[in-house]
Amino acid sequence: MNEPTLFPADFLWGAATSAYQIEGSPLADGAGASIWHEFSHTPGRTRDGDTGDVACDHYRRYREDVALLGDLGLNAYRFSVSWGRVLPEGRGRINPAGLGFYERLVDAVLERGIQPMVTLYHWDLPAALDRLGGWLNPDSADWFADYAQRLFRTLGDRVKLWVTLNEPWVVVDGGYLHGVLAPGQRNPFAAPLAAHNLLRAHGSAVQAYRAEGRHQIGLVVNLEPKYPAAETAEDLNATMRADAYWNRQYLDPVFLGGYPPELSDIFGEAWPAFPDADFDLIRQPLDFIGVNYYSRQVVRHDPADWPLAAARVRQPRQTHTGLEWEVYPRGLTDILEWVAGRYGPLPLYVTENGAAFYDPPQTEGEIDDPLRRRYLRDHLCAVLEARRKGVDLRGYFAWSLLDNFEWAYGYSQRFGLVHVDYATQRRTPKASARFYAEVIQSRGAALKWDHSA
Repeated sequence: MNEPTLFPADFLWGAATSAYQIEGSPLADGAGASIWHEFSHTPGRTRDGDTGDVACDHYRRYREDVALLGDLGLNAYRFSVSWGRVLPEGRGRINPAGLGFYERLVDAVLERGIQPMVTLYHWDLPAALDRLGGWLNPDSADWFADYAQRLFRTLGDRVKLWVTLNEPWVVVDGGYLHGVLAPGQRNPFAAPLAAHNLLRAHGSAVQAYRAEGRHQIGLVVNLEPKYPAAETAEDLNATMRADAYWNRQYLDPVFLGGYPPELSDIFGEAWPAFPDADFDLIRQPLDFIGVNYYSRQVVRHDPADWPLAAARVRQPRQTHTGLEWEVYPRGLTDILEWVAGRYGPLPLYVTENGAAFYDPPQTEGEIDDPLRRRYLRDHLCAVLEARRKGVDLRGYFAWSLLDNFEWAYGYSQRFGLVHVDYATQRRTPKASARFYAEVIQSRGAALKWDHSA
């Protein structure tokens, strides 16, 4: 096969997780509570009152999970650090036991020849900082930079790939605009401030890394290509608003030095004026961008859809996941091409891609999950197509290694390559995991051999 039909030898094959979703033991060994600990313990906030108190018990079983990574042939693992586990009050004193956990985890990963990609923030702000205003407090950028600097100094000799923020769009849209995620606010005046302070925090952390680190740091955003339902002026304008809000809001300031103009129309009087100096901070040179991709949006104008007046049009003939997300592999190629074209020749990683589907009850041996297997195959083919078209894509991380706590959905949705029996904590690789291992071992040739999904 020609090289464009295969992945290069140095391509990163990984899986991704996040601290609150898998670790459990959120208050163990001196850790401080996070906003997700408090949110999930508030009645009515999560499905069936589920919490991350146990989750996958990764805090105690991390060696077993690292062994799974090795068994699948992965050469990279993306995970996040719980800020409050390291700094119980979010700032000030370090918790040696919490920091020590991540040192042991990094060492265990490296012992297997696996490269860690460490995410500094995956939604679990220390509750102590939330009581000071959280991401609405302009001091949050300094809090974050201080926390990041401490990790850089401790782990920077071993970790070569760092991520500042994971999906700031979700943090703000779910946590500050619609109130369905922690910290549970629903305030259009709060959302732009939280978004801006997250980006200021990102810039401050990058500055801190340049002073301390010797390797690479980037930002991870969730992107969703937007397609108009009809070629009418109303639908085309609605599509532009949706694209500005979802895709450009967190990348334009980082690369172009300003927000998309559509945002002031979307938020109206709630949209503030930001100092020019803030964009000098936000616009720090990056080493890579991580793209989390799950689905697309077909958009129609709808005045009742707040605040965008841009509604999603369900595509009834397409496969949908357990969360009703349309399966659309071509969108991954499209969005990777868009990022490369709009923001320049920066290395890219697919830092999350996966699907929640119903898995059959566990029996002895492997669990068959044909829909997830096909999802994985088709999206990896879309990654190959993006590379064929010239996108500098250097790695792919499946979401997720383990079935886990899926935020407000609790344990009702399973994204894992590995099935977790939450009662016993037994791990069982699914058929999709074995297929992924075959793709990795063959550097992508297994995508061409496969005709069963």
